[in-house]
Amino acid sequence: MSKAGNRAAILECISTAEEIARVDIAQATGINAATVTALTSELLDEGIVEALMDEEKQNTKRGRPRVKLCLNPKAFNLAGAKISEDAITVAIIDFAGTLLSEHMQKGNSFAIPKHKLAANLKKAISVAVDKAGLHIDDITALGVGIPGYVDIASECVHWSPALSDTPTNFVETLRATFDFPVMLDNDVNLAALAEQRFGLGKGISDFLVVTIEHGVGMGIVLNNNLFRGTRGLGGEFGHTKVQLNGALCRCGQRGCLEAYVADYALLREADTAIKLQSANNLPTAQRLEALYLEAKSGNQAALSIFERAGKIFGMGLANLVNIFDPSLIIFAGERMQFDFLYEEDVLEELRRNTLQIDRAPPKVQVHKWGDLLWAKGAAAWATEYVIHQAAAKNNES
Repeated sequence: MSKAGNRAAILECISTAEEIARVDIAQATGINAATVTALTSELLDEGIVEALMDEEKQNTKRGRPRVKLCLNPKAFNLAGAKISEDAITVAIIDFAGTLLSEHMQKGNSFAIPKHKLAANLKKAISVAVDKAGLHIDDITALGVGIPGYVDIASECVHWSPALSDTPTNFVETLRATFDFPVMLDNDVNLAALAEQRFGLGKGISDFLVVTIEHGVGMGIVLNNNLFRGTRGLGGEFGHTKVQLNGALCRCGQRGCLEAYVADYALLREADTAIKLQSANNLPTAQRLEALYLEAKSGNQAALSIFERAGKIFGMGLANLVNIFDPSLIIFAGERMQFDFLYEEDVLEELRRNTLQIDRAPPKVQVHKWGDLLWAKGAAAWATEYVIHQAAAKNNES
């Protein structure tokens, strides 16, 4: 492995462990101890990592206290943003992953030109930077999560409900807007990265993050790595087909799972079955709230909408389990605050359709974080970029 590769592996190891001794870095990475010592000394001199005394070892007063290493939180400041239907959420973190500030800018509208969306994003980030007590020049890199089909290799957004002018290279527009590096990815991929770094997926090698909001998305972590596929479309769970020539999906195709279980699908069915005229002129979130209240009060038509969606969703999840065999499935997204309405239907359908051998189905957990989770994932992706840039510094083969 090259020197840059070794430095990157060491920094990733320190980032994952938060605090770790050199001997443990060598064991975890497979890099020999002498190389670890030499490269960590460089990283210390460059101010990228810090040395901490092992308090437990120090308190025993036996032998020389062991030194642990951590990322220097002051080395870099990173920004992350999640673009959703009605808001842009921004998180500012330091290099160690500590949240410095957050900001949600309401009023973002979907299907707008890329230059307008970039301007909205710049405004939101400026406010978050001010809240953190920083200047925009203090930001090292920005990660952005956007719903839709994003190919990070070609930097093309093939389709997104957030943009009116797809396919397009939205990254190019963002780089012209900001004076620091910008990375763009599908929003649910970054939610999976956030769960891996900060949440329920920490320390788990294989897990799925499934989200239900305006659409249905999925982030896939296999063997500790985020899986995107060759075209960046590896996690499009919402556009797997559950019915031939079925309901119309917002992607333009028919029979997608999303067209039966996403927010807009539930409201479309409710408009026909329940006639919530008083709610028709309200924003999507309030219309959903009205539908949830109808179901909670015992309205059979409303309950049947959730029952059907739950069964279809559970069947789709069973397909995922049979393909990926994950140890954990995490449900995330704004809808999770109402999971009590259909959780049992989902889990029963999942159990019924999963291949049963010598072990129970994967654990299912609900994480009710809001958009801040996604924004932190975007910032964590910016951190990964910075780690690899820092690793390449003073590179020698």
